Amino acid sequence: MLEIILFYLASGVALAATILAMTRANAIHALIYLIVSLLAVAVIFFLVGAPFAAALEIVIYAGAIMVLFVFVIMMLNLGEKGDARERQWLQPRIWSGPAVLSLVLLCELLYLISSIEGSASAGTVTAKTVGIALFGPYVIAVELASMLLLAGLVGSFHLGRRTLERGS
Repeated sequence: MLEIILFYLASGVALAATILAMTRANAIHALIYLIVSLLAVAVIFFLVGAPFAAALEIVIYAGAIMVLFVFVIMMLNLGEKGDARERQWLQPRIWSGPAVLSLVLLCELLYLISSIEGSASAGTVTAKTVGIALFGPYVIAVELASMLLLAGLVGSFHLGRRTLERGS
């Protein structure tokens, strides 16, 4: 019964963080909420008995891809005006929303880890299973997704560079 409550709590956090990520005008704020949403999805994976999938969710999505997004945003630096605006955006009140949602997820995850014997489902997902699935029949899809991410990075660099050249 408690796992069901924790599942709905984590899904509520994921839903709220995703809605907040989609409604933010500032790209950095949207990324912060998106990271919280991805962490909530990782908690859901852990709840359903897939701890390896939860770890992959955190390492690949919340870690690597979000760092890539932040890198692109930093690469499109807008100079002194952008720095002044960014200092205004870094007020503590801006971090309160993601901090509260992350605190809920942390408390939930700590509870789950303390009662790990009761949260295991029918089976666990191992690294070998994920590797065989990704690089077996889905190897073309994985490679196409990586090329799509690379194309998006190059395209955003060129679009941002043209904007900076016009503004100077």
